[in-house]
Amino acid sequence: MSKVRVLHLYRTYFPETQGGLQESIRQLCLATSQMGVENVVFALARNPEPVMLTLPEGCLVRARSWFELASCDFGGLDAVQRCRAAAAQCDIIQIHYPWPFADMLLPFVRRREQPVLVTYVSDIVRQNSLGLGQLYAPLRRKLLGVAASVVASSPNYAQSSEVLRDYQHKLTCIPHCLEDAPPVDVSLCERWSTRLGHNFFLFVGVLRYYKGLQFLLQAATQVTTPVVIVGEGPEGQRLRDLAHALGLRHVYFLGALDDADKNALIALCRAVVFPSHLRSEAFGITLLEGARAGKPLICCEIGTGTTWVNQHGQTGLVVPPGDADALAQAMRTLAGDDALCQRLGAGARQRWGQFFRPEVVGAAYRQLYDELLA
Repeated sequence: MSKVRVLHLYRTYFPETQGGLQESIRQLCLATSQMGVENVVFALARNPEPVMLTLPEGCLVRARSWFELASCDFGGLDAVQRCRAAAAQCDIIQIHYPWPFADMLLPFVRRREQPVLVTYVSDIVRQNSLGLGQLYAPLRRKLLGVAASVVASSPNYAQSSEVLRDYQHKLTCIPHCLEDAPPVDVSLCERWSTRLGHNFFLFVGVLRYYKGLQFLLQAATQVTTPVVIVGEGPEGQRLRDLAHALGLRHVYFLGALDDADKNALIALCRAVVFPSHLRSEAFGITLLEGARAGKPLICCEIGTGTTWVNQHGQTGLVVPPGDADALAQAMRTLAGDDALCQRLGAGARQRWGQFFRPEVVGAAYRQLYDELLA
């Protein structure tokens, strides 16, 4: 199998920032590296020293992020120079959309007319309400017009996105992937079970405006099963204040935890609950983490990949977005039915194995890369 060298462009990356999209890029690079792909990631950072890092998934090249506007990092001349040098060594340029600065970079760094692949992560949602969507539209049309192929992470998103309707002729669906988890640390399980028990609902993620956690807290007033929230973010203090105002003594905010603790909590929990209520939530890596652990899932129908991962009645339960009563009912249903939890958890694990394993996704991307280079 011949080597293919792919340059991935996204605004930030590990180790400086953490997030679901950064993890999805990491998992993709790990998966395709087993298929003869050499991956280079270009990103901006507040402190881009060292400029180059060798990571298990590939090489990371960084330039300085000079400022951030509406969740978009912008760089300077050093970004153009370093990205162009990386692109000169690569066969394919893969942009993880949306990152408007990458769209601006592309004409200056693509010197060999390499195929451009756009992984369409999500529509621009919040920025549209600020009036920025229309300003960005011409740049987006330019990028998607240049792209040889556009990848959506789920059929749900491909069908529900108004933007993608104009690009069906170059659109394919390849989901995010997640490698199997390492063995759970028994001592960590014992420590957490002493504190939380074995029967709680678990949320894991960055505490952002679109995660719907206010509805989870409202739902928690109607259930007696403990709710554990792992993660930090811009909404953290507001959510803690709301939990206090609601008198929720059975809701636990654990803050950000490392992967070993997170895996132990997933192993202990009764179900993973993911109440994101806006289309800014394009997929939900946490749902994959729950699925591979064989846990039943709860999420909302928002027309994105959350309900491609979680199939109602097969892998978990799906409720309307922003409906605390419906969310509470789903939680009570799982809290009171062990057999249902076991059946849905087994279905979730089976679906992870069928669609979201690295071998499956890596092979799909390698085939697409070969088609682009043919």
